[in-house]
Amino acid sequence: MKFLKLLFPLLLTALVAACGKSASESSASTGQQLDQLKADTKQAASDMKNYTFTEKDKFVAYMQVELDALNKELADLTAKIDNASAAVKAEAQPKLDDLRVQIAKLSPELDKAKAATESTWDDVKAGAQKAYDSTKQAFKDTVAWVNQKVNG
Repeated sequence: MKFLKLLFPLLLTALVAACGKSASESSASTGQQLDQLKADTKQAASDMKNYTFTEKDKFVAYMQVELDALNKELADLTAKIDNASAAVKAEAQPKLDDLRVQIAKLSPELDKAKAATESTWDDVKAGAQKAYDSTKQAFKDTVAWVNQKVNG
């Protein structure tokens, strides 16, 4: 029994020492993990920015195809309106003029995208995308309006 009374405090001391060492090692390990996580996050953000910038040529080519398609659709829409009544033509003219202005604004956005640097790319891309989306929506609205007027 006397032996157990001596053994118990020794075991308890050893356990506490081991736990204390483990906690400090664990704290260091957690700190290292946190540092690694921060580094990985920073690298992922940098990779994403680089990836986005490396896609610049694809984005510019896509926007050029879309711009060409909008111009063709505008020509088709204009031809459709030319075959409509005089009242529809008169009412449609301001809408077509607005579309021409919006489409014309896409060319400078495309030029900005072509000239963008890595540091300006995200803002330039967002601006070009916003201008395109706005133009595309206006175009859809005008086409729906024309179809309603021309087709009854």
